[in-house]
Amino acid sequence: MPIRKLKPITPGRRFRSISTYSELTRQPGKNKPVEPHKPLLEPLKKSGGRNNKGRVTSRFRGGGNKRMYRIIDFKRNKIDVPATVLTIEYDPNRTCRISLVEYADGEKRYILTPQGLKEGDTVLSGENADIQPGNCLPLRAIPIGTTIHNIELYPGKGGQMVRSAGTGAQLMAKEGKYAQVRLPSGETRLVLLTCVASIGQVGNAEHENISLGKAGATRWKGRRGHVRGVAMTPRDHPHGGGEAQSPVGRKKGPATPWGKPALGHKTRNNKATDKFIVRRRDKK
Repeated sequence: MPIRKLKPITPGRRFRSISTYSELTRQPGKNKPVEPHKPLLEPLKKSGGRNNKGRVTSRFRGGGNKRMYRIIDFKRNKIDVPATVLTIEYDPNRTCRISLVEYADGEKRYILTPQGLKEGDTVLSGENADIQPGNCLPLRAIPIGTTIHNIELYPGKGGQMVRSAGTGAQLMAKEGKYAQVRLPSGETRLVLLTCVASIGQVGNAEHENISLGKAGATRWKGRRGHVRGVAMTPRDHPHGGGEAQSPVGRKKGPATPWGKPALGHKTRNNKATDKFIVRRRDKK
């Protein structure tokens, strides 16, 4: 997926770059991407960061372009039924591309597009599938050293890990009923051998090189400006106050607006799953 830099004819375009979208399937006779498959679309309601009581629980959210949600098959539970890749499409809800596949019985589903998957290719789910990009197998049937994505944490729940553009995990070892998987963060984690994963690295790896170029492009995504604590008053934030711009300068260290430790303070507290982490991501 090549990246195109825009001509700097305005200040907002000077540093902006966009994808060429050359890998997307085009409409016959037109230079426009195909329309999404309507039966697999759902309305996506915006919350503006508010919960069911109308209170803001996630700050600096709101606005943004309207989107429809594409129903993705993360479970890949159509076993031993081959499917043909019909189209490769853009998904506004995720960084990678998605593929519309049609199974031999006529059913259509969306899957994540791995690197190397093209229109007309065949994908398969099940223990007997080949180790080819896009195929889905239980971890017990995947050779050690294989790059995988869309990995389940609980059998039958569907893939939850390694789903964003350009990411890929590596199957490191198998021992007992668990496999050791090294995640993109550097963490090594135990996953049940009965969990399934897809073969290959997620496509659209160039996504990380795209530069939004201006604040407005972030607003299109529904993200509003993040106000610094030091720019607020003392009643609004622990970092606020002072006669001029000042560093945090707080004896107890940086804090959230509600006084909790921030900026590097570890917040993980999940003792139930600590035993599944073989190697932490922050350990060298």
